[in-house]
Amino acid sequence: MATQASRFIGSIPEHYDRGLGPHLFQDYAGDLARRVAELAPTAVLELAAGTGILSRRLRDALAEDCRLLASDLNPPMLEVARAKFQSGEGVDFRQADAMSLAFGDASFDVVACQFGVMFFPDKQKSYAEAHRVLRDQGSYLFSVWDSWAANPFAQITHEALKSFFPGNPPGFYRVPFEYCDVEEIRGQLLQAGFAEVTTHTLPLRSPIRSARTFARGLVFGNPCLEEITTRGGEPGRVCAAVEKAIREQLGAEMPLQALVVHARKE
Repeated sequence: MATQASRFIGSIPEHYDRGLGPHLFQDYAGDLARRVAELAPTAVLELAAGTGILSRRLRDALAEDCRLLASDLNPPMLEVARAKFQSGEGVDFRQADAMSLAFGDASFDVVACQFGVMFFPDKQKSYAEAHRVLRDQGSYLFSVWDSWAANPFAQITHEALKSFFPGNPPGFYRVPFEYCDVEEIRGQLLQAGFAEVTTHTLPLRSPIRSARTFARGLVFGNPCLEEITTRGGEPGRVCAAVEKAIREQLGAEMPLQALVVHARKE
């Protein structure tokens, strides 16, 4: 699984958690955790758990006796996630590839994933694996970003990057926002064997608590950092430009929009 997602290493997890978590992920994590808890599961698998932003919300929302297994391809991300839990909280951590899950058939009531599916290089295979590890009547709940138009921070960041590399701009900020066709997603899930698929568009307004911290997350908190350095760029200068663009074009808050998908197994 050699993809953009496999490059969340080094100092990236800390910048991701501190800079992006409060601005992009926390509110959506609360919503997804609520949806999962309403299903009253006894065993939950989280894919692409990252730094544990959703994991923490899931553990707080789920019944005490519900088993939670948080997985991610990248051990450095999971190390940040582990620090958010005390021993005995009933959450296990496991390195796992969403295209080849090392879990038995029918092991979980719910599989959950927040903003990870967009990075899976073989989405059809990942859906088949989620279907396989779910019990009958189990549910796969996940979120993906809607388009650039609904999430202007991404295009603003891309344009700031492009100003430094006009002939070969880093492409990271295209990847997470290009998998938002509802019919495509539904069709792939049905092909993987799911019996019923529902989608919900969820817009939010997110306060920009600190343009500087947010900009550092946008530049230093994902594989975009590698794209900048391999092009000979100076991440600090790029970060300053992203911060300036955020202040001027977004101000004190920004619109966000995601698609929340619920696929049910017969």
